[in-house]
Amino acid sequence: MDRRIWVITGVSSGLGKALAELVMEQGDWVIGTFRQPEQVADFTAANAGRGSALQLDLTRPDQFLEVAQAVERDFGRIDVLVNNAGSGFAGAIEETTDAELRTIFETNFFGPVALTNAFLPLFRQQRSGHIIQLSSHGGVKAFPGFGGYNASKFALEGASEALAAEVAPLGIRVSMVEPGPFRTAFAGAGFGQAAQRLADYEPTAGAFRERMAQVHGRQEGDPVKAAEAIWQLSLQEKPALRIPLGRIALASITSKIESLRQDMEASRDVASRAVFESVG
Repeated sequence: MDRRIWVITGVSSGLGKALAELVMEQGDWVIGTFRQPEQVADFTAANAGRGSALQLDLTRPDQFLEVAQAVERDFGRIDVLVNNAGSGFAGAIEETTDAELRTIFETNFFGPVALTNAFLPLFRQQRSGHIIQLSSHGGVKAFPGFGGYNASKFALEGASEALAAEVAPLGIRVSMVEPGPFRTAFAGAGFGQAAQRLADYEPTAGAFRERMAQVHGRQEGDPVKAAEAIWQLSLQEKPALRIPLGRIALASITSKIESLRQDMEASRDVASRAVFESVG
């Protein structure tokens, strides 16, 4: 196989870093993105002959087209785009301000979708390529205290599912990776929280905030093993649309499927009658 060109956002730590290292070890070229220019220089210098870096802030839409144009200019193609960068946020829905909600959507939804759109003309021109969206088990099942984050990942999943059907006839593949809790910096110092705390939500959203602090550094997920799973996904001719990662992800997504099934069965008779009767 010829050396493939990967663009991976957010490779400074965690899963993005583990994936970038694995991809380069396997002989493919990685273009990693960082928010700070000094990180760009350090990565490029440390990985001469294996990878390079570009500056990208997912809250800066003006940078998306520049990144896509730089990749096309320097490499002429893109084989795999991994929208990995994102951020977490905890707080009850009522505790979350409009500004806080918009911030999490900028990073987890609008940014990845806009970057994908910036690269789609090149993907379409090639009639090939793989777009991998880093979603979450929280993009399938919602949890009290995690609603803003859940909403941003639900939105990413909806857009990506539609995109997969739109680009499949063009030879472009789309996959969503849905990790559970992984031992990364996700729940660390950069983890966002609603500034407001309401006493009525302490048993639910408040408990979730405390649990996130307690599990940091003790999560079940291994970023290196997650990177290996994504690498294998990228090699498949017909990759799955969704791939959960971790035992907790399997359990929570399974419980969501069962909940949907139960609701469907309970509502089947009512749903089937909410239509116009046949005429003639």
